[in-house]
Amino acid sequence: MASIGAAAVTTEFLRPRVLFEPATAFAVGPPDAIEVGAVLDFPDHHAFVLRMADGFRAMSSVCTHLGCITRYQPDAHLIACPCHGSRFALDGEVVAGPAPRPLHWLEMFLSDKGLVMVDTAVEVPLGTVYKL
Repeated sequence: MASIGAAAVTTEFLRPRVLFEPATAFAVGPPDAIEVGAVLDFPDHHAFVLRMADGFRAMSSVCTHLGCITRYQPDAHLIACPCHGSRFALDGEVVAGPAPRPLHWLEMFLSDKGLVMVDTAVEVPLGTVYKL
């Protein structure tokens, strides 16, 4: 009886434990479908995508203060944190604290199918603009 229990424990120990994480890159859509001046919110990915006259940019929607998820406020043309009142300009810079740093900028690229993609796992230097 003890050998059956030992075999069960050993079998369970040897079975791989794998944590499947969702993909960090996601599709936004074709570049021509995104209007200049658009600010797109992707709450499932904690990211914003902006198309300005000079190109595309992507920013994390995670506040740099305590990690709350920010929201775009179109009437005020800014990004606001609902937790502690931080406010960010559309370039991610802090307009009002307590956030200590700007929002993180994220990598963008064009997929094989011609779609704008954002990778939330890759941070790029502030001010990086993509001509897609």
